Amino acid sequence: MNPFPMVLADLRALRWTAPAIVLLVALAIATGVAIGAQERALRHGSATAANDFDLIIGAPGSQTQLLMSAVYLQPDALPLIDGRLLNTLFKDERVAQVAPIAFGDVSRGYPIVGTTAAFASRWDRIKPSEGRLFAAEGEAVLGADVLYQMSDTITPSHGVAGHTAKPGQADAEEDGHKHEGHGYTVVGRLPRLGSSWDRAILVPIESVWEVHGLGNGHASDEEKSDSPFWKQGSTTGTGPVATEDGIGLPFEGKRVPGVPAIVVKPKSVAGAYALRGQYRQGGTMAFFPAEVLVSLYGALGDIRDILVVASALNTVLILASVLLLLLAVAGLRRRRYAVLRALGAPRAYVMLVVWLGMVALIALGCLLGLGLGALGTQAVSGLVAERTGLLLSPAIGLGEVLPALGLALIGSLFALVPAALSYRQPVVDGLRG
Repeated sequence: MNPFPMVLADLRALRWTAPAIVLLVALAIATGVAIGAQERALRHGSATAANDFDLIIGAPGSQTQLLMSAVYLQPDALPLIDGRLLNTLFKDERVAQVAPIAFGDVSRGYPIVGTTAAFASRWDRIKPSEGRLFAAEGEAVLGADVLYQMSDTITPSHGVAGHTAKPGQADAEEDGHKHEGHGYTVVGRLPRLGSSWDRAILVPIESVWEVHGLGNGHASDEEKSDSPFWKQGSTTGTGPVATEDGIGLPFEGKRVPGVPAIVVKPKSVAGAYALRGQYRQGGTMAFFPAEVLVSLYGALGDIRDILVVASALNTVLILASVLLLLLAVAGLRRRRYAVLRALGAPRAYVMLVVWLGMVALIALGCLLGLGLGALGTQAVSGLVAERTGLLLSPAIGLGEVLPALGLALIGSLFALVPAALSYRQPVVDGLRG
């Protein structure tokens, strides 16, 4: 006898109980999927964003704080290190590339980051998707998600520690801190990097220094101290600007302003460790981003473990609820199964019908849970990307599929309980019930 028509008839009869069982199982699976896939995507996205930051040097303090500010552009007030260290590193035979990173100003909620054209192009690894890199003070290159257009003029505002407007929207507090009379002209746009730098406005470090009255770090600083970049070559103070002496390293002025962070690309692994050891003393701090990320991932892993345990306990409770529902359903269908037995259906057939129906509900719940977990992970990843700029690519892997299969197997074993009860139920008792 074919059991499937009877199984379908049973499921259709359970109009409300069947969806409840499916939903309970789906919630148990979706929770575990969301935790595992999101944590893995966050690790991968954050590590990818730090790939171009081989070695970071800053003033003594919190490595985590400096990492979050330099790599992920999270607003914070950081102490400065002597700008002359840039020239020292520039001349160091162990160093392939070096660049300053300075921040503090914003525009429409986008952080304005002072650096060099070499680092803006990630050591010539990427090319602008529009226009060109900045080549003079007063020019700016946009991250992929910045909503300014080519040739627009950007007016910087002094950033407030711990506060930025939503990207693309200026707010009243930002308007009240504008550097009036200063402007950057947009000359290029970078391709998408999948990091917080996609929402940054990159300008020459010299421009950031001059906006704050610190000079430009070059030998011409003293000669042109009364004519900053936003007034050179423009009568309005907002047009394209050109300088005669160029920008970037080396900085050979009598005074080189300080910077919050310096990014170093060593020539070799041995050189990297030697530089890190040297600049871990003498008033500076040096570290590999991977070092800090490992500790952060450790903390993240601890949180994940707690969530996994909580999810497992939740799953146990849900399975217990499902078992009670299955028993209740079997009790409600007892008379139906007794009629089948009275009409000549073998005990094994009735048991198989009961078991297949319960297994179908649990399997459907597992599949639905995988789908809901994937949708939930995508939604959370979108929120994280909106807040941080990190490009997250969550995917459902074996780490999520195997627990779902395990839950389906355990649920199938649970389904044997009501199936066995129906097998042992005397026909007369069932008809009387």
